[in-house]
Amino acid sequence: MINKIDHIAIAVRDVEKAAEFYERILGLKLGGTEVVEGMEVKVGFIPIGETRIELVQPLNPESGLAKFIEKKGEGIHHICYEVDNIHKALETYKARGAKLIDETPRKGAHESLVGFIHPKSSGGVLMELTQPTES
Repeated sequence: MINKIDHIAIAVRDVEKAAEFYERILGLKLGGTEVVEGMEVKVGFIPIGETRIELVQPLNPESGLAKFIEKKGEGIHHICYEVDNIHKALETYKARGAKLIDETPRKGAHESLVGFIHPKSSGGVLMELTQPTES
């Protein structure tokens, strides 16, 4: 059901400031930014081969992401897997015993559909599933 790792998300206080490290030290360039209103975040993707690093910045100081940064500091937030059919994937994983944050997909970056699996189901790792929009 999983096609590939779509991205690894890193929680940051400021996308552009964080992106400076990736460009200056690693020679990787930020491919632009986007505000995802429904999640109250600003994201920026840095392509690396067939996957990406997602820098994700909270826009609401009361959001879960802001609280994550306040408690744990900036750092790896979640891993995202690409699937062909997110509805079927969420249904299947729930039937197998996964605790879902999203039983119904919601709109993510780049008009994709996303859903999250709770870290309690996966050894403490927040997992995102994404079904990209068709090109």
